[in-house]
Amino acid sequence: MTDIADLIEPLIAFRRDIHAHPELGFAEHRTAGCIAEQLRALGLEVHEGIGRTGVVGVLRNGTSGRSIGLRADMDALPIQEQTNLPYASTTPGTFHGCGHDGHVAMLLGAAQHLTRTRHFDGTVNFFFQPAEEGQGGAREMVNEGLFERFPCDRVFGLHNWPDLPAGTIATRPGPIMGAADKFEIILEGRGGHAAIPQDTPDAIQAAAAMVQQLNAIISRRIAATASAVLSITQIHGGHTHNVIPAEVRVSGTVRTFDPAVQDRIEASIREIAAGIGIANGVTATVDYQRYYPATINDAEAAQEALDAAATVGNAVIAPDPAFTSEDFAFMLQACQGAYIWLGQAKGDGGTPLHNPHYDFNDDVLALGIRLHVALAERHLA
Repeated sequence: MTDIADLIEPLIAFRRDIHAHPELGFAEHRTAGCIAEQLRALGLEVHEGIGRTGVVGVLRNGTSGRSIGLRADMDALPIQEQTNLPYASTTPGTFHGCGHDGHVAMLLGAAQHLTRTRHFDGTVNFFFQPAEEGQGGAREMVNEGLFERFPCDRVFGLHNWPDLPAGTIATRPGPIMGAADKFEIILEGRGGHAAIPQDTPDAIQAAAAMVQQLNAIISRRIAATASAVLSITQIHGGHTHNVIPAEVRVSGTVRTFDPAVQDRIEASIREIAAGIGIANGVTATVDYQRYYPATINDAEAAQEALDAAATVGNAVIAPDPAFTSEDFAFMLQACQGAYIWLGQAKGDGGTPLHNPHYDFNDDVLALGIRLHVALAERHLA
């Protein structure tokens, strides 16, 4: 591969500028504008406003009808940064704590390199996606006709992975990231004086019993050979010491890889809520939302990714999927492809994603660029 050394320093500066000016999902107006400006400077065909704030750059070369999509997410998180870096976020409560600033820089670097070398025959579509962090930006782009407007034989998404050492690239056939569901159960009684509990259905008591039963779903209703996580993350109820509250809310998340397991867990939550309501004389209402499906790699595309990765770094098959979720799943439901982890840990480890002290490791920018380029050049050889 032709050297990319001259691209790195400007891309680091670009990445750090994006880091200093983070934007939340569907509000990435400055970020999208900077990306579109860079793509136009390269002479690419540029499309804006796809999936509300998404950007697509199209690079064609040769006569082949083959095509590939390469995706980078570009939104930040609602977290207060605590890195004290000179390029730390200038927007209070908003922070690139997942490395999407690095993903943008790597994909721009790939666009720059492929534009000047053109060692491929076909079309490369560069997808800069908004709102990955829980808002379904990929779904928005797909629903707006992403793959009808920009057809792809394959689509690949790359994410930095602090659990892997820098230089290592991993993926796997089949599930690689979990489906993400969220639930809220509202327990409603009448409310009353805490000194006269016999006259008041106790929503607090109901919530306590419910938490115990919900936490037993995985161990008692799901086969030991299946993989699933259920976590209670919020309980809200009451406002003073001598009042039994009229309402308590219990919320949490479910992570799965198998739709049948997902169905079983949702049904169990509803059954338990109904039973707890009857037993405690309260009304139990369940709001269960499946907001991200499991990210499932096409087997051939995963192998294609591993073959490309082996030409630029240490390629390994990921032994297990992760229970964290990724809305690239929506793109994989619409087009064959694979999701790939790029190791970025330094020394004996790396700061985890979504941590207020996290920062993208600029040392892996070059490897990320080379991987994007290898995917395109191999598929469009």
